[in-house]
Amino acid sequence: MPLEIIRDDITKVKVDAIVNAANKSLLGGGGVDGAIHRSAGPGLLEECKTLGGCQVGQAKITKGYNLPAKYVIHTVGPVWHGGRHNEEKMLEDCYRNSLELAKEHELESIAFPLISSGAYGYPKDDALRVAMGVIEQFLLHNEMKVIIVVYDKTSFMMSKNLFESISQYIDDVYSEQRISNIRPDFEQVRYHSAMDMESKRVLEESTTRKGKRKLEDLVNHVDETFSQMLLRLIDEKGLSDSQTYKKANIDRKLFSKIRNDVNYKPSKGTAIAFSIALELNLDDTRELLLKAGFALSRSSKFDIIIEYFIDQGDYNIFTINEALFAFDQNLLGV
Repeated sequence: MPLEIIRDDITKVKVDAIVNAANKSLLGGGGVDGAIHRSAGPGLLEECKTLGGCQVGQAKITKGYNLPAKYVIHTVGPVWHGGRHNEEKMLEDCYRNSLELAKEHELESIAFPLISSGAYGYPKDDALRVAMGVIEQFLLHNEMKVIIVVYDKTSFMMSKNLFESISQYIDDVYSEQRISNIRPDFEQVRYHSAMDMESKRVLEESTTRKGKRKLEDLVNHVDETFSQMLLRLIDEKGLSDSQTYKKANIDRKLFSKIRNDVNYKPSKGTAIAFSIALELNLDDTRELLLKAGFALSRSSKFDIIIEYFIDQGDYNIFTINEALFAFDQNLLGV
């Protein structure tokens, strides 16, 4: 199951378990901890009194009481002291032990706040990097829906360097687009004609760029559906089904539908997610998208961000989704 990032109040998220960024006593406090205790009602505090507290990096589970979630997993994050006191390892343990506890109780979904990124002072971009790293590794070997919940825009911060690099790339592309708009307006061209032109361009570029497949190879697959092309590419890349849908951040059930329906029409986000999982270059990404009836546009911020990561050779879908979330775009795969 996929990893999702949402902006919401964690006490209102409907999952099997929400994670409480608790203090060592487990008896409630401020921030997320206090909000969860208030929403759950007095029963949560009474059960927490029986647990004997919790050490930093460890996790304990209780019922959810009045919360939409069935359970609350309590974990104690580290206080930030400059990063020289094993804070990263302790924060990793918070996520890892919470996920393992959810797995032990056979839970199918779990929602996390960004642990330690509030009053405990852990830098938000580093806190996010740690969370994504642990969750990504867990999902490579386990089936569970994992959600990172941020309360507002200030609660979420990706790497400053990456954010600025993407911003500059977007500005550069939009500048190029404004210049190209001096040319005749093609917006009135019928959809199927535009797609034909895009198909021709992809084929022509594939014959001229070094390392790309030959024109005759593309022509041999011209009648493939999206599903057929996807499954062929999976075989060519030597990937298993599970490796593919997990790298694409796609639910196993959705992948099964695509595999079993030769004429399945995915959403654009799903098609791009598979191109990322297969580490396709821009030409092959465009071709796969065409099979689903879509194209990349330099007038779309979403498409430009995807192009940025493919240009950079960065095919980590979780990093891409961080960027899409930071720029208020839909996420891939979820």
